[in-house]
Amino acid sequence: MTVRSSLMKFVQQDRINFFVTNRIPRRFTTTLIGWFSRIENPLVCAASLFVWRLFTDLDLSDARETRFRSMHECFVRRLKDGARPIDADPAILVSPCDAIVGACGELSGTAVLQIKGMPYSLEDLLDHAGDAAAFRNGQYVTLRLTSAMYHRFHAPYDCRVASVTHIFGDTWNVNPVTLKRVARLFCKNERVIIGTTLARNGEAVILVAVAAILVAGIRLDFLDLTLGDRRVTRRIDAGDVALRKGSEMGWFEHGSTILVFAPSGFVLCDGVGEGTPIRVGQPLMRLPA
Repeated sequence: MTVRSSLMKFVQQDRINFFVTNRIPRRFTTTLIGWFSRIENPLVCAASLFVWRLFTDLDLSDARETRFRSMHECFVRRLKDGARPIDADPAILVSPCDAIVGACGELSGTAVLQIKGMPYSLEDLLDHAGDAAAFRNGQYVTLRLTSAMYHRFHAPYDCRVASVTHIFGDTWNVNPVTLKRVARLFCKNERVIIGTTLARNGEAVILVAVAAILVAGIRLDFLDLTLGDRRVTRRIDAGDVALRKGSEMGWFEHGSTILVFAPSGFVLCDGVGEGTPIRVGQPLMRLPA
C-alpha cells in the first residue's frame, strides 16, 4: 500500500474525517486557507498542489492552463474549449456543475432529504428568499462538488436571474460523513440563493450554492461580485440578467454543493441517482411536456 493510499484510507474513516474537518475553528480556518491559497509563490504553489494530490484525485488533463501562480488559480481553473459539451435538447435542464449526485427525487410537500433519514424544510433553507410553496411536490437534486473537481458552475437552461440572496451562516463540511451527523446542515451554512425563470415556459428554478469549510467565498460572474464574509443576509439586485444554457454563472473557492429545485412536473433524467457522477451540461431533469 502506498503512502498516498494509506493517508486517504486514514482520513476517510468517518470519525477521523468528521473531527479533522469540523471540530476546528471553521470560520477562522476558512479565512486562513483563503489567504494562504492566494500566495503567488512558485514553491508555495508547488508544495500546496503536492499535498492536495496526496488526498485527492486531482486531474488537470482538461484544464485550459496547467501552470498556476497560486493554489487558488488551480481551484478556480477554466477548462479547454469543448471540454463540457452542453446538451442542446430544449426539453432538458442540464447539470450546472461537475458533481457527485447526493439525495434527489421528489419533495414530500416542501420537505427535502439532505441524506436518508435527515430531512429539512425548503422554507428553512430559503429563509424567505423564495416561495417554497411553488416547489411543493417538485423535484430536487443535491450536487456535491469535491475539492479536486472543476469548481465553476453554469446556467442549467436559457433563463433570467430573477433574484439573488446571500445568507450568512456556518461553514460545516458538506460531505456525507457530516450530513449524517449534523441535522439541517444546508440550512445552517452560508449560502447564495439564485432564483431563475426559464426562457421556454417561465417556470421558476432555484439554485442554492452552499458554502462549506475552506469555501466561504462564492463568486457570481454575472454580477461581477464575490460574496464572502459579510455577517448579514442581503438581497442583491440581479438586474434581470439573461443567461444562455451552459454560460458561466460563477464559482466556488474550493468545493461545495449546489441544490437544484424545480416545480412539480419536472422529472429526473435517466441515470441521475444518488452516488452517480455528473458533469456540466449533462442531462439532469426533463421539463414538463
